[in-house]
Amino acid sequence: MSFTVLTAEFSHESNTFSRCPADYAAFLDRGVSLGEDAIAARAEANTPIAGFLDIGRPAGWTIVHAISAAAQPSGPVTRDAFDRIAGVIIEAAKAHAGKIDGVLLGLHGAMVTEFCEDGEGELLDRVRAVLGPEVPIGVTLDPHANVTRKMTDLADIVVSYKTYPHVDMREIGRLAAGIMQRAMSGEIRPVTLRAERPMLEEANGGRTDIGPMVERIARARAYEKEAGVFAVSVNGGFGNADIREVGPTVLVTCDGDREKHQAFAEALMDDMWQRRFEKITQFRSVEDAVAEARSYAATSGPLIIADYADNPGGGGYGDATGLLKGMVEADLADACFGPMVDPEVAAELHRSEPGSTVSVRLGGKTDPEIGGGPLDLTGTLVSLSDGDYVGDGPMMGGLQASWGPCAVLRVGDIEILVTTIRAQMNDLQQFRAFGIDPAGKRVVGLKSMQHFRAAFEPIAGKVIVCDSGALCTPDLGKLPYRRVRRPLHPLDKMA
Repeated sequence: MSFTVLTAEFSHESNTFSRCPADYAAFLDRGVSLGEDAIAARAEANTPIAGFLDIGRPAGWTIVHAISAAAQPSGPVTRDAFDRIAGVIIEAAKAHAGKIDGVLLGLHGAMVTEFCEDGEGELLDRVRAVLGPEVPIGVTLDPHANVTRKMTDLADIVVSYKTYPHVDMREIGRLAAGIMQRAMSGEIRPVTLRAERPMLEEANGGRTDIGPMVERIARARAYEKEAGVFAVSVNGGFGNADIREVGPTVLVTCDGDREKHQAFAEALMDDMWQRRFEKITQFRSVEDAVAEARSYAATSGPLIIADYADNPGGGGYGDATGLLKGMVEADLADACFGPMVDPEVAAELHRSEPGSTVSVRLGGKTDPEIGGGPLDLTGTLVSLSDGDYVGDGPMMGGLQASWGPCAVLRVGDIEILVTTIRAQMNDLQQFRAFGIDPAGKRVVGLKSMQHFRAAFEPIAGKVIVCDSGALCTPDLGKLPYRRVRRPLHPLDKMA
């Protein structure tokens, strides 16, 4: 029997403390593509739609792919952007109503909009309003999802990536699609159970390379072999969203013995709660990080310094200057840094000639109180570019992306990648495409929280991380929460 499946990708991680809303232009910056164009661009990469197609094509599905759209993490999604993108999905549902046997959506799980705290729940509500309660809906999520009750009430199948960095997006797409095939065939009737605790996020931000999440993911995979269990998702949550249902969750997509499956989810959540003080990531101050960089000898690869706090992948502005200021003042030799997101300076540099000496007021413009104000720098303009590149690493391999108009500026012996579009550094091509070889440097300063590890750890002699005090500071107690439920760890003392 051949099935018709509606698919779409609509992703945003919303940092509600950001002053930069995710408008439609922000989605265009990262990428909006429709139907077959989206499939052509994304079907052979580490994406949910690739995983859906891996199952659907051999099974003979008729795929109706509405849209693939994502914006860099930032403030809430505007009503205009949400309605335009969700509208494409809803119109596709209406156009094929009565013929659709299932729906698969590649979402994030931490989308907040201007008009509601639960963007994914709102989207699912609109899809259900068109297709009714009987059509099975499956979604894939980022493990930094804040999974609400509404999401698990409206979607039958909810499956999160199990890796951070997220190198298994395609694999999880396949898992969700395989469950969907069985559901459409009538073999199973899946539901998704949910467990939570009053926490902003998992103690280590959901790291799966080391620490307690390694054991939790192993337990999840083992439980997936139990009868009636199709997927177990362990979500670290996204603590930069000031919403009522913020925080970690464990999900079990299953049928059969719900009491047993719920008990397993609760047991994993108990472990997360009991180990909520066990932090494994050691954050350096900028001063300490730069002090180590001064004397570092790159005998087995560069020293990678990652600024977690100005991570564009968590909604950071990408223009905090604290780490770069320290590197410049230390006059580090054989170093590079990126990105420094500054559209004004990028445009200014594009009016100069490579090789010329230029003076700029760089970075620190979005919110000078967060992460440092602008730097007055004089250096040599090395190169100019339109910013386009194709990733070749574990996360981005094969995907086209762009920094927008960008430039490489050398100040002392530090090459600085100045960009127009915000994005975190998670692929070597984000440097190499513009003439900077991070593997050949002694020190590499970059802005990313964890995703950089997939591509940069293999070339690194050592990795250290710092907190520059910018918007994505790991010290969440510094943020002015108003909407979260209380009491909530770590904002309140709890037994």
